Amino acid sequence: MAESVPKLVQRFVSGDSAAFAEIVARYRQKLYSVAYRVLGNHLDADEVVQETFVRIYHRRKELADVTNFTSFLIRIATNYAIDLLRKKRGHTQTSDEALLTGEVQLELARGVRTPTELFEDKEVMAEVLMALEQLPPRQKITAILHDIKGFTKREIAEALGCPEATVRSNLHIARAKLKKALKKRFGDKEQK
Repeated sequence: MAESVPKLVQRFVSGDSAAFAEIVARYRQKLYSVAYRVLGNHLDADEVVQETFVRIYHRRKELADVTNFTSFLIRIATNYAIDLLRKKRGHTQTSDEALLTGEVQLELARGVRTPTELFEDKEVMAEVLMALEQLPPRQKITAILHDIKGFTKREIAEALGCPEATVRSNLHIARAKLKKALKKRFGDKEQK
């Protein structure tokens, strides 16, 4: 049976390097996934994960007072990813890997499809990802965490350090902007 997170964090705070290794093993993929969805490339996502673990290692004594360690880690990673996104805002492009990831997820959700359906889904996914890129950082991360990663509004609020009402507002605005962008691109094709 896996050790509980509070006990693991307590061991880490006490200086147990094996506990730190276990924290890295447990959370690396989750942090990477969030960072990759925000940033859209592997190098930046790796940087976010590494920097997140470096930051908690250097500030481990402060972790004794953290009530929700998972949200705390996600907040650090998200804030760092948003900082990177702001720095690179004008230079970001949708990568083929991001399209492949979305395509694979859609395929798993829907089962086997025809080549025409695959092409159309890839086109739609590309448009969704491009529309996501145009959102302000907080709206983008909120939409990604909720609609793609499946976090609850409460979890997002804890991770971002903001009220749940702000999360609801950001999510509503992000969805409206995405809907407008996609409707502009595809028109009313879906209503036929």
